[in-house]
Amino acid sequence: MSASHQHRLDGEYRAASRVTVIGMILDAVLGLLKCIVGLLFNSQALFVDGIHSFTDVASDLVVLVVMKLSRRGPDADHPYGHQRFETLGTMILGSFLIAIGGALAWDNLWRVLTSNELAIPGWPVLVIAALSILGKEWIFRYTRKVGEEIRSDLIVANAWHSRTDAFSSVVVLVGAIGAMAGFPWLDALAAIIIAIIIAHVGWQFTWSSVRELVDTGLSDQDTQRLRSAAMETEGVRNVHDLRSRRMGSDILVDVHLVVKPEISVSEGHQVGMQVIRRMRETLPEIRDINFHIDAENDQQGIITNPELPSRKSIREWLRGQVPELDKTRHHLRLHYLGNQVHVELFLDESPPHPLSGDTVMARLDSPAWLGSLRVWQPG
Repeated sequence: MSASHQHRLDGEYRAASRVTVIGMILDAVLGLLKCIVGLLFNSQALFVDGIHSFTDVASDLVVLVVMKLSRRGPDADHPYGHQRFETLGTMILGSFLIAIGGALAWDNLWRVLTSNELAIPGWPVLVIAALSILGKEWIFRYTRKVGEEIRSDLIVANAWHSRTDAFSSVVVLVGAIGAMAGFPWLDALAAIIIAIIIAHVGWQFTWSSVRELVDTGLSDQDTQRLRSAAMETEGVRNVHDLRSRRMGSDILVDVHLVVKPEISVSEGHQVGMQVIRRMRETLPEIRDINFHIDAENDQQGIITNPELPSRKSIREWLRGQVPELDKTRHHLRLHYLGNQVHVELFLDESPPHPLSGDTVMARLDSPAWLGSLRVWQPG
């Protein structure tokens, strides 16, 4: 891994740590205020919202640990890097939120069903709810901006978790106003809604992480964009076996490229490098592209026969048929196409030729594996 790449990873970690610590401090302060005021002034919704803020603190701690791990460069045990730690952290955070949300929803539903009289919240509940809305909306915008700049799904996910805390504070505000207006059950209903919001956000995090861990590919639209970029590259005849998967914020791609069978290995490699360039221009998040150069479309039911002779075997066959080749400078070009070998024999001797192409052709038989034979010699 280059020094510049490691420097970028270190910078991303510092940016993620800074915004996460700021958010964690804000969440801790708001969570403490909500829980205390919720208990003192009879608002179960504000108390649950305080629990929601403390789940943000827990998620921030998870983010700090996971970002440290995921921003490490590749090593011998993790040659593709450590981005999957970010995915794992997001899944753990989501599972935690589902559990908290489910427990709080059930607790408040049971309270509504079993309580004969519900308390009316006091006016400080409105003040704390309003402060929470303003504070969480600010930290959401700040965190999302940093997450998009460093291309971190985990930081962006944490930002949206902060936005849900702002939404839940709106629910608290509405529930408290309704309870003060003579509908005390609205505060309990608001508490249940907030708990459901917590569980819903957790489910979204968990499901997206599971999809990544089972190597779900890119969308059909993005896949088609990559296919078009490859097909529009000069020298590419066809594209198949285009596969993709995500690893954290990065995309990994595998693709087979069909090129003309007569081109050289180096030209085929150059065509592949041009495809890589065009694909990365199409989707900048792509980190790694593995391409395979095909001389024919092996999706058409053509499977290369492993029993076809090797270069060494073909050279021995030629020398057995034409012993004079041992005393004549020559080289071979082989094309394995259509389950046969097409042979080009180049006689390197300058005129007068000790061995003519006609002589070679007359001496050779036609084994089943031989598709064609062409003999070339200098003029």
